[in-house]
Amino acid sequence: MTTIVVHPQQGSLHGSVPVPSDKSIGHRALLFASLCEGTSSIKGFSYGEDNVATANAMRAMGVVIDDVSSSQARTGTAGELRVTGKGLFDLRAPNASIDCGNSGTTMRLLTGILSAQRFASMLIGDASLSRRPMLRVIGPLRSRGARIDGEPHPTKAGDVLPPLRVHALPEGAFLSALEYESPVASAQIKSALLLSGLYAHGPTHLREPMLSRDHTERMMHALGVPLRAVGTVVQLEPANWDGVMSGFEIEIPGDASAAAFIVAAAQIVPGSRVTVRGVGTNPTRTGLYEIVRHMGGGIEMVPHGEQAGEPISEITSWSSALRGIVIGGELVPRAIDEIPIACALAARAHGTTTIRDAEELRVKESDRLATMASVLRAFGVTCEELADGLVIEGTQAPLKPATIDSRGDHRIAMTAAVLALAGKSPSTIMDCDCIATSFPRFVGTLRALGARVDVS
Repeated sequence: MTTIVVHPQQGSLHGSVPVPSDKSIGHRALLFASLCEGTSSIKGFSYGEDNVATANAMRAMGVVIDDVSSSQARTGTAGELRVTGKGLFDLRAPNASIDCGNSGTTMRLLTGILSAQRFASMLIGDASLSRRPMLRVIGPLRSRGARIDGEPHPTKAGDVLPPLRVHALPEGAFLSALEYESPVASAQIKSALLLSGLYAHGPTHLREPMLSRDHTERMMHALGVPLRAVGTVVQLEPANWDGVMSGFEIEIPGDASAAAFIVAAAQIVPGSRVTVRGVGTNPTRTGLYEIVRHMGGGIEMVPHGEQAGEPISEITSWSSALRGIVIGGELVPRAIDEIPIACALAARAHGTTTIRDAEELRVKESDRLATMASVLRAFGVTCEELADGLVIEGTQAPLKPATIDSRGDHRIAMTAAVLALAGKSPSTIMDCDCIATSFPRFVGTLRALGARVDVS
């Protein structure tokens, strides 16, 4: 189990760095390339453990995925894969359970594809993933004819936990049309239902309360899938579609969520100025950067064109006097993975920051509201936990040194590391192997900017 010790930052952070490629787009590129006919090229592939779990899952179902990167690229932040697709209807039954590791995206999106297959499968995950509720995805899939079950949730009647058993559709049976209004804005729910809709006999009409990230819709549109999105409504009408998606080439942009930790570190270390190159700035993913602006932070986003239909920017962040704000409403889905690091900004802001409408964070890799409340208090930051958020009293005094258990949550571990830069003496973050799920070179990137981080 990896432990890191972060020393208080004595000087400023400076430099220009890349970040791993966007793992949300990486998951989808792998899935769609596997379902295409012909060969696809995925450049800029992240070797984070979550994306690797998706690649291994598709290999288990007969998809040929060749790594054509140099060994140097494989040990860095990005590489290149060549995927020989099987088409929609030629996946094969896996020989064993499909291990999704820590990746909720892998498990939930795969349920959409597997629900339409003529073979049975089982999806398993690590201890953290095995505690995450799955009814939100398998419920609407069941309503269109999928046969999926899991382990009963010990405290939420009717909900289920992994492992998930996806039963084969009988011969002559097909997934049916679906009209579904999601109670939460979730790209995982939306994507699983749209993937199942590729196989359905009838349309898929979805509505969510606020717009979640739209990488799936963008990729489907680029591949010629008959999909229409207007605001928070998405419609997939396969009636006159031949079901064929052709192989494609894609270069995956840098991960906006990974970049958020570097942007935040520059905000809270006095005198810092840091640039992150090649970051995907899809509007459904830029909530954290808007939060920085609302707090009075120094940030500039310079557009650098598009990759795979996704806007790309160079982001420069510099230290500023932050002020407390209210974070809620439609901003939360666009910053849902970045709320923990937004808490770090709030901890160093003048005044009070209130976060609301973020109850979705209770069903991530950890209960991120409860965990962040614990982390902030360990650093000496006054914090009140709400049912759907947090109230954080900012401080400009050096933070107390803390010993933090990440609880296997990569975003908690990285947030604690950023907070530790403002400590009065070194802080220890335990159970940091999880960082490799999304940002394998996180420690190296902090060191490149001038931070002192020890690993044991």
